[in-house]
Amino acid sequence: MPLTLEIVTPEETIYSDTVDSVVLPTVVGEAGILPGHVPILTMLKPGELAVTKDGQKTMLAVDKGFAQVLGDKVSVLAEGAIDIAEIDLTAVEEAQERAEKALAEARAQKVDPAEVEKLETIVRFSLAQKLAKKKRH
Repeated sequence: MPLTLEIVTPEETIYSDTVDSVVLPTVVGEAGILPGHVPILTMLKPGELAVTKDGQKTMLAVDKGFAQVLGDKVSVLAEGAIDIAEIDLTAVEEAQERAEKALAEARAQKVDPAEVEKLETIVRFSLAQKLAKKKRH
């Protein structure tokens, strides 16, 4: 019996399919999920999420978030997620530079904490994407 995997960000559903297994980047280490796994609710750290379906492995970069395993369904709610094959390192590096500059200015001007958190999320997810892409190439 396969797993149903759904990966959702605040903007959209990134992935929704039946899969053979999932490896999650949790705050306490990697967690491999197979059908019949015990129920868990865990925090995710920025990193690589591996999906195996029909013998093919797909790697996604995910930002911080949560994952729930209940029955044969894995639900991932993350700040951001992207297939590593789709990552454009040049664009990621440019976005990271812009966000780091804006973050420094926001901290110096004591801007709204929510805006600072948003910029920190962009920087953190940019780093996760860069590390994941470089690791795979």
